[in-house]
Amino acid sequence: MMQGGFNPVAFSIGPLTIRWYGVAMALSIFLAIWYLLRKGKSLGIKEEALLTMSFLAVICGLIGARLVFVAANHPDWFWRKPVQIFKVYEGGLAWHGGLLGGVAAAWWYLRFRVRISFNLVADLAVPGLGLGYSLIRVANIINQEILGRPTDFSFGRWPAQSVGIGIGIFLFIRYFYLDRYRLPIGYQFWSFVFYHQILRGLLEETIRDMPLVIAVYLNRSWGMGFFTAAQVATLPILLFVWRMWPRKDQEASPTIAPPTDRRGKTTAKRRRERSG
Repeated sequence: MMQGGFNPVAFSIGPLTIRWYGVAMALSIFLAIWYLLRKGKSLGIKEEALLTMSFLAVICGLIGARLVFVAANHPDWFWRKPVQIFKVYEGGLAWHGGLLGGVAAAWWYLRFRVRISFNLVADLAVPGLGLGYSLIRVANIINQEILGRPTDFSFGRWPAQSVGIGIGIFLFIRYFYLDRYRLPIGYQFWSFVFYHQILRGLLEETIRDMPLVIAVYLNRSWGMGFFTAAQVATLPILLFVWRMWPRKDQEASPTIAPPTDRRGKTTAKRRRERSG
């Protein structure tokens, strides 16, 4: 342990340095994919399709998360320190960019390559998202980043990372509580995004030591302020989620599209054409 805090380096293998941030990220991805495969198998979804989708979602999610973080916090890296952009293991990922990149890749693959309901698979990703959010916030504590605003209270800074951990754990538990009920396909995922945005915007971002892009309120004694960039992004995200929100009369039992050939014809349709 370093003086004044945790050592961000977990261990080293020769010249290779493994940081706790990278460990948390890898563990999050592993647990998310493990649950996705386990639950997906019970619904009859092919493991190969889920693995390919997971690979694409992880890669595009990391790219999106890093690019949005750099654009929002260190835009000069693009022309002054381009190598720094690739040092993801040192921390610095934007949740919104990761969610956008991962969802876009998964949606494209599921819709156009294997023809499986995106909402059905997205529901299964919720535990991994909630747990991953908490684990990354634990790594933020070790890295001494995502700090809370300083206050005049006896505790000093707000524990913004701990608030984030609590949000992730709450949404993780909520998923399994709701999993006992028959819900419209997609409800778990879109409600997760909705409540995560609400909780993060109201709780975590209000006390997080971030610059205000629209200075509506700032109380330095209490260590509270709004609106940060993440809070500004909350409203359009909520409007998009509202647009995608599953209807109450939407099918609740999981259904998977029948296998198709490259021209989009199902096996049954091809048989009818041959017999006719």
